Parts: sequence; structure tokens; C-alpha cells
Amino acid sequence: MEDYDVILNDISKRFGNVVAIENVSLRVKRGTFLTLLGPSGCGKTTTLRVIAGFENPTEGEVFIKGKNVSGVPPFKRETNLVFQDYALFPHMNVLDNIGFGLKMRGISKREIRKKVQEMLEMAGLPEIIFRKSNQLSGGQRQRVALCRALILQPAVLLLDEPLGALDAKIRKQLQLELKQLQRELGITFIYVTHDQEEAMTMSDEIAILNAGRIEQTGAPQSIYESPSSRFVATFLGECNLIDVEVVEATPKRVLVKEPHLGELVFKPGADWESKNVKKQMCMMVRPEDIVMEPESIRFENKIRGIVKSSNFKGSVTEYVVETMSAEIKIQKQGRGQFKAGGNVLIGWRGEDCYLTP
Repeated sequence: MEDYDVILNDISKRFGNVVAIENVSLRVKRGTFLTLLGPSGCGKTTTLRVIAGFENPTEGEVFIKGKNVSGVPPFKRETNLVFQDYALFPHMNVLDNIGFGLKMRGISKREIRKKVQEMLEMAGLPEIIFRKSNQLSGGQRQRVALCRALILQPAVLLLDEPLGALDAKIRKQLQLELKQLQRELGITFIYVTHDQEEAMTMSDEIAILNAGRIEQTGAPQSIYESPSSRFVATFLGECNLIDVEVVEATPKRVLVKEPHLGELVFKPGADWESKNVKKQMCMMVRPEDIVMEPESIRFENKIRGIVKSSNFKGSVTEYVVETMSAEIKIQKQGRGQFKAGGNVLIGWRGEDCYLTP
């Protein structure tokens, strides 16, 4: 347990007949930026509140830094929580807001002023120390809320969609700042969001929740390339899914068949286990991994189709190609080269797809 700041053992939480989370187990290594990702109502915030101590689990145990804190109140845990609405005291200035927790601990005014100034210097806002919260922008208020949480030096910082109320430009800027801050401080961050891009950008690890359960935990790239279920594949980024039947399976090559598209090939990586193979599977291929040409492609997997639509999105052009079985999404760099109605050949390598249940 020494290497883990947070451990959840089979946590369940029910509100009457409503099951918010069920049998959630999670291990968060010290210094990790972990994101709880999932759609609204999947149990992300409830899981965070259980870690913080604002909700007591119906079943299971919570460990923080190796200590069982099940039933321990929030103020006695080595955690702090940052909310989406900032929760700043409107009648206090920035100095008093950030220093409030230190004041409650009996720290002298002089020491509080010094520590608050240090936090604001780190956040790049040394000049706002005497401003009231209603004189701050949304980005400034969120930085002040972070400073207030971090000044108490928690072992684990919990963040419940802290950037949700900000506009897109400020949000992206703060994503980078938050990740940089976490690396510099070495504190474990557990972050809640429903935004897939935000999770991919910031996280060392992602835990994807669905209907109160964790579907998959791992590094962003690992989950993106090797999703454990159809839900994970569709939730984390754009993907194409083709229902297939397994014809032949070896550790290095899995041959599958789709009634209208014929035979397709999946070439597993080193981490693939043959026990994952079922008779009925789903082939997943990301839009950016598909090649589209007018005539010939040298890849194992080739399908003919007709361009249904072309949508220019700046750095990429997104196509939808209609095949005999399904509509396939494709992303190509730059401006569109293929017009709607044109016949094309699309294809992908066996290494660039994946099989999920």
C-alpha cells in the first residue's frame, strides 16, 4: 500500500433504491494525475465525494496513504476538494480566501500573508492579493480556488469539473497550467470530467466509468488504442465499429468475416491475450488510421465505398464513406481531396484496428 495514495476496495454507494456506484475498486499511485471520466450520472462525482468523506460508502473501504479512513470526516482526511463553482467567500478578498484554512489552524497573520503571496506567485497572479472575488475573472477565480486548496498541502487534491464554467480558450490554457502545477508539486490529483479531450490531455491515467462501474483503467494512449468494451471505444474519441465473426485466431493474426465486407485481419500487439477472442466480436478502427484512395491500397483490409459527405474542420477533413455494410468515418490532414458521390477504396493495416467484445 505504500506506493498508493488512494485505494478503493469494492466501494458501493446507494441512495435508497438508487445505485450510484457499485463494486468500484481503484488504486492511485503517489504523484499520479488520475481522471475519472464518463457521461453524466455514471458515478464520477459520487466516487470523488466518497474519497473526500462527504459521502460514506454503503459497502467497501477507503484508504488514503495506507490508512483506512472509512467513516473519518472530511476535515480529518489528507484531501482537499475544488468545486466547479469555486465556492469562494464573496465578502473576503483573495488574501483572506486563500488563507482561510491556515487561519482556522491558528497560523499567524504574517505567516499567512507570506504563504498566500507564494501561492499567488506560483499561480502567476501576485497582483490580485487584495481584490474581492467579484472583481476577478472566471480564470482568476479558479486559480484562487486552487491556491486555497493547495496551501493546506493535501496528500490528494480532488477536482470536480473545475474548468467546466470557463470558456474554451481559458479552459485549454488552464488544462496545461494544472498539469504543469501537478508535476511541479508532485501531489496526487484525482480529476472528474465528462470531456474526453480534457482527460486525454491532462491525465497520467484514466478510469472510465459507466452506470456506476469502472469499465477500464489505464494510460490514455493504451485505452484509446485498446479499449476493453464497445462503450469505452465509442466514448473515448471517434471510432468505427464493425460487427464481425472470428474465423481463425492465432497469437499473431486473427481473421474475421463480415457478411457484406468479406474477410478482415487484426494483428494483435504483445499485450493481446488469446482468451479475449470470442466467436462474435467487434472490429474497431479509428478515423485517423484509415487510408482513402481512388484506386489501390496495399493494406490487408480493403473496402470499396462511395463518399457520402466531406466536412472541412481546419487541420483535418472528415469524410463519411458509405459501404455495403456501414458508414465509415475517415479523417485526413488538410483540405478535402474527395468530393461527395465519388467512388473510393478505403483500407487500414491489421495493426491499426482492435477487437472488442
